[in-house]
Amino acid sequence: MSRGDKSAYTAKQKRQAKHIEESELDQGRSQEDAERIAWATVNKQDGGGLKKKHK
Repeated sequence: MSRGDKSAYTAKQKRQAKHIEESELDQGRSQEDAERIAWATVNKQDGGGLKKKHK
């Protein structure tokens, strides 16, 4: 089960996390570990959820 609210993430970030999760599952990781790794990777790449644009 995922931790936290994922609504702040963009559609692209959600797609990336799903793709990473599927890859981790193919490598034999548990569902929980695969999801954790996927979101940690997205967070590391993008610095977290949707960012507000500054003017």
